[in-house]
Amino acid sequence: MGLEKFNLLKTAKSKSNKTKAKPQDSKPQPTDEFTGETSALDELAALYLDQTEDKKLDHTPSEKTAADTVDLKKDDSTILALDIGTAYVKAVIARQSKSGTLDIIGVGRARQSPNNMYSGAIADIPAVVSVCERALSQAERMSGTTSKLAVVGIAGELIKGNTSTVRYRRKNGNKPLSEQEMALIIKRVQDRTGEQARKEIADETNNPAVEVRLINSAIVSISIDGYKISNPIGFKGTDVVIQFYTAFAPLVHISAIEKVCAELSLDLLAVAVEPFAVCRACLGDDVESDFSAIVMDIGGGTTDIAVVDDGGVEGTKMFGIGGRSFTHQIAVTLGVDFDTAEKYKLTINNPAKVPADIKDQMLIAIRRNIAVWLSGVEITLEEFTLTDMLPNQILLCGGGAGLAELQDVLATTDWFKGLPFARRPVVHLVNSSDIPGIQNQTKASLDYSYITALGLLRVALDTLAGVPEESGIRSKLAKLLQN
Repeated sequence: MGLEKFNLLKTAKSKSNKTKAKPQDSKPQPTDEFTGETSALDELAALYLDQTEDKKLDHTPSEKTAADTVDLKKDDSTILALDIGTAYVKAVIARQSKSGTLDIIGVGRARQSPNNMYSGAIADIPAVVSVCERALSQAERMSGTTSKLAVVGIAGELIKGNTSTVRYRRKNGNKPLSEQEMALIIKRVQDRTGEQARKEIADETNNPAVEVRLINSAIVSISIDGYKISNPIGFKGTDVVIQFYTAFAPLVHISAIEKVCAELSLDLLAVAVEPFAVCRACLGDDVESDFSAIVMDIGGGTTDIAVVDDGGVEGTKMFGIGGRSFTHQIAVTLGVDFDTAEKYKLTINNPAKVPADIKDQMLIAIRRNIAVWLSGVEITLEEFTLTDMLPNQILLCGGGAGLAELQDVLATTDWFKGLPFARRPVVHLVNSSDIPGIQNQTKASLDYSYITALGLLRVALDTLAGVPEESGIRSKLAKLLQN
């Protein structure tokens, strides 16, 4: 949405609140919730501030509706990415341009209450719906449109994303492999890995009757009679070996997401495992990419790790330590409440807000928790069964990734020496400018905490249109892999 239209929205709001609005010079300057420091007045900051003041001004329902829906138009060409995180809900609206890129036209963000989520999964559906409404309202007002087609992320320790190596012996090796036969192979692999995931989740939840659903799947590599190939269609051979990534989630988690979307009147296009979505964002349009990296999405309640090798997702795993764990340690160490500890954490490098003696205590608490978090990283990476070494590039994203001490420990200590790395991994904090094929057309600043939402947009585009028909395995089989 252009600046002129945005100003019209603000003018309309000020007129509707004319009798109650505070004087202009008393209006507080918006602050960035991630750094705690005063930020430039961008569209997202202004919308967040207006929304906060709406609550303070105690609007009647009719007044609020008139102000919030002004100039909004339904746009069927837009896609909504809804990242329901433990600490924040982020809503991003995008439109596909003529050149094939995705243009972000609206962004929203709203804070979650502590009890809304548990280990990355929805725990209170009505409360989460309310938070999603606030984030969605900001994105819609910024874009000037309403978007109904949505893709939603899912995370949590009960999400099972693994790469399996499957050997399939064909009855007639002289017959060229067809797409129909590949579809049959993929179906058999999905059924088998789904049963394995169900057993794992049943053991962890002590519920033998647990139901699971396939969320994402992708080919990692394929070989026929010992020869690695990129596209099996049309090849002859007897012994087919496929490395196949699949991710499953408990049906109860999926049902909660579906209920939230129903309450928001959204059409749910897809549910995506969040670290898988981040990998898709990094890969972009290059379906034959040789991109390799370890992706760490550090959220409020969990840390999600994905390993990508030669353009294929080797697996996704999660453990239940995120940014809120650091906040809790600070609260216990300083003897303050959770909200105060969160403010201290976000402003730790601001001497005006965090005195030196308090900062020293905080650093002790943070380093103590980092040691535990780092153990979780090591154990999780050990669970990946790779034939080669781990990639030496680590990409960090998610709200918790902004903690400088966490970045430093990964980049400077010897934590990696017990793992199959060829050399010290290089650590990089991902920003929206690093993501190919997605352009931010708003005045809102999109940092590392929005990368998951950008990945969800990429999954949405894959689901809607598939990948262009080219010669590679990932393009030829894209539609076969969609569940």
